[in-house]
Amino acid sequence: MVRLRWLGHAGFELGIDGKCIVVDPFVSENPSSALKLNDIGHADIVAATHAHFDHWPDALKIAKRDRAPLVCISDHKAAAIDAGVEEVVSVNVGGTVKIKGIDIHCTAALHTGAPCGFVFSGEGGSVYHAGDTGLFGDMALIGEMYRPAVALLPIGGKFTMGPYEAAKAAELIGAKVIVPMHYNTFESIKQSPEEFRRLTCKKAVCEVVIIKEGEALDI
Repeated sequence: MVRLRWLGHAGFELGIDGKCIVVDPFVSENPSSALKLNDIGHADIVAATHAHFDHWPDALKIAKRDRAPLVCISDHKAAAIDAGVEEVVSVNVGGTVKIKGIDIHCTAALHTGAPCGFVFSGEGGSVYHAGDTGLFGDMALIGEMYRPAVALLPIGGKFTMGPYEAAKAAELIGAKVIVPMHYNTFESIKQSPEEFRRLTCKKAVCEVVIIKEGEALDI
């Protein structure tokens, strides 16, 4: 079983094999969030898909607070160490690391800021966090190689995929459950998750689950 808790924007708590993985938290300076850092549970692992303001600063804070290893692209390792993170596990696209029994596969993402995505895999299941990305055809390979049960896909448009492109991504990846993210935080990424669900159901055989901020889901 995998547990997901949406922290708003692209942030999630993932529960896999009894480990809490916090990915891309953005609550401290998030104008759309009612959550505080103390509302985020103790992290066993923290991961950041890139170093933009809406993915990186809170990841550093939580890694330091919980003395948790921070997983990030190697380009950002020095900045994390300078910020006071005790343990930084650097990866690059195509690589895999194993931390506390969880396999973390680093995948490509189309964005700025040395971006990536991650597939988190354990005995209880696997989750693909696409990070901030546009649509690309090799998402089909991510689905084929790692077979994630859940895919977390940005739908905000402008800086990432919008609903139309993300629906195609869902088809390529082939995960049974798709959760939209990275939308409605700012006016510039205002989107309808229901429209994404409608488009996705035309293209992919999956369930689109729309989660409210702070809500948890067991899969």
